[in-house]
Amino acid sequence: MIYFCASYIQFMTHYFSSDFTLGILGGGQLGKMLLYETRKFDIKTHVLDPSAEAPCKIACNGFTQGDLMDFDTVYSFGKKVDVLTFEIENVNIEALEQLEKEGITVYPSPKTLKRINNKSIQKEFYRTHQIPTSPFRVFDTIQEIKNAINANEMTLPFVWKSSMGGYDGMGVSIIRNLDDLNNLKDQSCICEDLIPFKNELAVIVARNPKGEIITYPVVEMEFHPEANQVEYVICPARIDDSVAEKARNVAEKVSEAYEHVGLLAVEMFQTKDDEIIVNEVAPRPHNSGHYSIEASLTNQFEQHLRAILNLPLGKTDSKLAGIMVNLVGDENHTGDVVYQNIETILAMEGVTPHIYGKKETRPFRKMGHVTIVNKDIKKAHSIAEKVKETIKVISK
Repeated sequence: MIYFCASYIQFMTHYFSSDFTLGILGGGQLGKMLLYETRKFDIKTHVLDPSAEAPCKIACNGFTQGDLMDFDTVYSFGKKVDVLTFEIENVNIEALEQLEKEGITVYPSPKTLKRINNKSIQKEFYRTHQIPTSPFRVFDTIQEIKNAINANEMTLPFVWKSSMGGYDGMGVSIIRNLDDLNNLKDQSCICEDLIPFKNELAVIVARNPKGEIITYPVVEMEFHPEANQVEYVICPARIDDSVAEKARNVAEKVSEAYEHVGLLAVEMFQTKDDEIIVNEVAPRPHNSGHYSIEASLTNQFEQHLRAILNLPLGKTDSKLAGIMVNLVGDENHTGDVVYQNIETILAMEGVTPHIYGKKETRPFRKMGHVTIVNKDIKKAHSIAEKVKETIKVISK
């Protein structure tokens, strides 16, 4: 039998139907889906975002429009809340550090964010902590890369990644010849070996301040060949149990090394030899976990709340097989959005669309996602393909 002291019970319950305020930096779709859960638990929220049309605006208790990279804006916002979290990494870390010094709880911590935000530092972190990752070198300029190639210190092709600011396929290029380098921004970057792999995988890890840790099932990701964005997330991944266990163990090792609090999405490669190597991580709810809203016992957004509020972590088992299809803007359309044929997919078995609330579409912009659940993963995948063929995100 487990006994809880009265003070611990009070600590656990003061978040609900009270003046406690959770601050969220960023008001995009991840924040919007997190707000589904704060509404469920009646947790008061305040959101900061640069856009007056941020998707979060309609669902939070308080909304502030402001620059996430401005020290004073982030600092002033953080002083008004009890716990501060974020749905986007591009925020002013110095402001978060100052808030933490002054007693504001920030999860994930500025220390964690600092180690992850810069991909060069992130890769060095893996090397230091003996976490398997692809071989890499760090460069400050494009000319340095050209010099290394001319000196036969690097072999083409390889993967180029900007150290800062990359997302959704931006800031990543495969370099096949010297001319490819001329199209890149001259900035700090990493160059990684191009690893032959069977699958791109991901594991969502949750960790609370007590150090309790739990992983979600391994998912498989299929990418759009041009936009380098995830098209399908498949859970469970179609891999051997031994590989899945290895992936979850690696994800736990990454989580423990970072000592993060909240969610950590660990993206990985399954090599031709069934080894697992870490590609990169994101310290927040993640596209690879959206399937969990319909398919898991505890969805990733509720889990993030549980983790940052030091509540018991929820079960991560799947109720059904789940596949997530990203809804992105058609490459030939820009303007006021129209979701063509959405009524057709709503008639399909086990299909749930999520519309993010962005009024304008543009090529490859993430506008929503659709989850397909089924007892049979093959049936779910077949329906997902029909969804992908049917719904179109276009402009008026």
